[in-house]
Amino acid sequence: MNKILKWIGVALLAFIFLGTFVFLYQKSQPKITLYEINAPSVLDLERTTVVTGKVEPRDEVNIKPQISGIIAELYKQAGEMVKKDEVIAKVKVIPDMSSLSSSENRVKLAQINLKQATTDYERMRRLWNDKVVSAEEYEQSEVKYRQAQEELKNAKDALNIVREGVSLSNAQMSTTLIRSTIDGLILDIPVKIGNSVILSNSFNDGTTIATVANMQDLIFRGNVDETEVGLLHEGMPVSISIGALPDAHLDATLEYISPKGVETNGANQFEIKAAIRIPQGMTLRSGYSANGEIVLAKAQKVLTIPEASLSFSGDSTFVYVVTDSTSRPQQFQRRAITTGISDGVNIEVKSGLKKSEHVRGIEIVAQQ
Repeated sequence: MNKILKWIGVALLAFIFLGTFVFLYQKSQPKITLYEINAPSVLDLERTTVVTGKVEPRDEVNIKPQISGIIAELYKQAGEMVKKDEVIAKVKVIPDMSSLSSSENRVKLAQINLKQATTDYERMRRLWNDKVVSAEEYEQSEVKYRQAQEELKNAKDALNIVREGVSLSNAQMSTTLIRSTIDGLILDIPVKIGNSVILSNSFNDGTTIATVANMQDLIFRGNVDETEVGLLHEGMPVSISIGALPDAHLDATLEYISPKGVETNGANQFEIKAAIRIPQGMTLRSGYSANGEIVLAKAQKVLTIPEASLSFSGDSTFVYVVTDSTSRPQQFQRRAITTGISDGVNIEVKSGLKKSEHVRGIEIVAQQ
């Protein structure tokens, strides 16, 4: 039994020794690297850029009150269409006590002046009838009487505007009625009944009652890197894809390129705008995220090779032209070429390579 175990041990050691010898022999052999062989192709190339942005109305108007007060009524809600001058909300005026007191005093003074002017006018009219005073004196008293009447009317009108925000002489021009300034869709009404609002003036922006926009006139707004903005010009076609509508692809026309860049995350970005053509029956919403694809350059029926076949040295571009693909290792000749536009996968070869020649591609396997 011991003899059998001894022979098994010897055989096992021999096997380990032989395996180690074979492994070291294989590792000592030189590796042969094989490469993919690429043939040039004649293709149509397009260099494109994709701009990230969003869809928004060309004109988005914030409707603000002309008086301060409290929202008393809301006649519209977000998502409804509105016409120009249509009433959206009504504001109840909270009068300023100083202005109210001043207006009330003006009315009282106008009433006193009218009472005195009426007395003087009646006296002069009797004297005129008795031929005691001249026509000029009578006419002067009548003018003062008419002026006093008008002043009382204006004072009462001013008082009503302070109290109610409504003119007695022209209720249609009431500042308590908040009207739309354009035809469009109400995008938002950020206030509720009972909210306080302030008027817009030179000291503050005022409270926004509603946001209205024409949703039939939309633009795509995005930013382009400074390395590509020089290739853009107004009038270029833009293909718009919307994330929320994966099947929708809209045509647009580039109409604005900002003359000034803005630094974003260490890179200079230039704002662009493109007018969107909306298909019949399609509904778009303001704020949709979108991508705009712009063709920067085109080349038709040009000789191309995969970009992976290129190598670089300084400002020069090279390829390795196949001289013998069957030998091991494969044989190549380094050659300088002139390139053109690229679509990110294939690149145009302007000179230095024939269509019948093949070039070295990526490494595919290493053999010993």
